[in-house]
Amino acid sequence: MVKNKDKKEHDSFSEVENTLTKTEQLIEENQKTLTIVVGVIVAIVVAYLGFTRLYIHPRETDAQEQMFMAEQYFEKDSFNLAINGDGNYLGFLDIIDEYGMTDAGNLANYYTGISYLRLGEYDSAIDYLSSFDTEDLLLVPIVEGAKGDAYLELGETDKALAAYKKAFKSTENELTSPVYMMKAANLMESEGQLSDALKLYQDIKENYPSSAEGRNVAKYIARVEIKQSK
Repeated sequence: MVKNKDKKEHDSFSEVENTLTKTEQLIEENQKTLTIVVGVIVAIVVAYLGFTRLYIHPRETDAQEQMFMAEQYFEKDSFNLAINGDGNYLGFLDIIDEYGMTDAGNLANYYTGISYLRLGEYDSAIDYLSSFDTEDLLLVPIVEGAKGDAYLELGETDKALAAYKKAFKSTENELTSPVYMMKAANLMESEGQLSDALKLYQDIKENYPSSAEGRNVAKYIARVEIKQSK
């Protein structure tokens, strides 16, 4: 039994040695290729860090400073000045053109989209809102809801409804969900989708009773039930 055990251990060590030998041979045979690959990876990492620190970060700071006045105009509902600038300060479109790779440049897409929505330029609103990239839990539904408003104004009710649904499903919260649920339900009702509208109204009543929409939804429920009874 001892001899068998020793033989098995010897065979195991032999297998390990063979594996190590093959690995060493493989490394030796491909040493040049591996060196090149490692070198390329290091160069990419160094280039990325250098680009981020030496170019993006300073541009980010500059973009935020340049966008300050456009944001002020936006807050005052001076949307044309916010979009195009006033001759002394850059507008959001300039920020997008000059600082598009920065977070500020990305945010300028949002401001521009909302500004165009308020100005009644709905196609442009959709374009810029679609270009805005965010994972912010409050901004995601607001952006989708704004796109829904633009589609609705353009008469594209299917796209509007899809946007409203995406808005209230993307992030469930007391602030935005009942707003876009109500918009979706109103649109469903106007399109004759009474059962779907009623269900959504009832969901608002059950899940968001303390919201402005929840406090007023009873009349919408009653209205749909009257329509269904006719």
